[in-house]
Amino acid sequence: MVLTRVGFTGGTTDNVNYRNVGDHTEAVELEYDPSVTDYRQLLAMFWAGHDPTVPGYSRQYMSAVFAHDDEQLCLAKESMAAAQGNFKKEINTEIVLAGPFYQAEDYHQKYILQKHQQLMKSLKMTRGQLLVSSSLAARLNGYLGGYGTKENFLAEKKTVSELSTEDIDYVVEAIGEAPSRACSL
Repeated sequence: MVLTRVGFTGGTTDNVNYRNVGDHTEAVELEYDPSVTDYRQLLAMFWAGHDPTVPGYSRQYMSAVFAHDDEQLCLAKESMAAAQGNFKKEINTEIVLAGPFYQAEDYHQKYILQKHQQLMKSLKMTRGQLLVSSSLAARLNGYLGGYGTKENFLAEKKTVSELSTEDIDYVVEAIGEAPSRACSL
């Protein structure tokens, strides 16, 4: 993953925010490096990372894949058909072309990371665009949320030069306390 941001997409309402979602769905937008991963791998993580058979109790909170072109749309539909074999109940995920994406308010961005004020302070991160534009913040948010292992994190040590030894120790300890949501591909 290179960058993530949370927001709203898939509807027709203009100027969406958390208090005025309209007919949009809450979503995570991913910017990734195709030399490291590909869309198929991201789809596999999507299907493994939640129960897509649970009906959304509203359009705001439904399971959805918003594809950015016809190729992604086709791959998403193919992956859903393949994933169906892993579930007894029918998958309730909507797969459609993405529309405009409205970024959610600052306090929603990297929500889990923001709960770790010691780390935020050490990294000199505050709410705002820095959290959205930081690849490190995206990765830390995932690790702190239980998506990834201590071993994965420690293997990235060279790429997280912004972290002090104390920060690394803190994150390793926090990963050990987070419920594991890591999936194997």
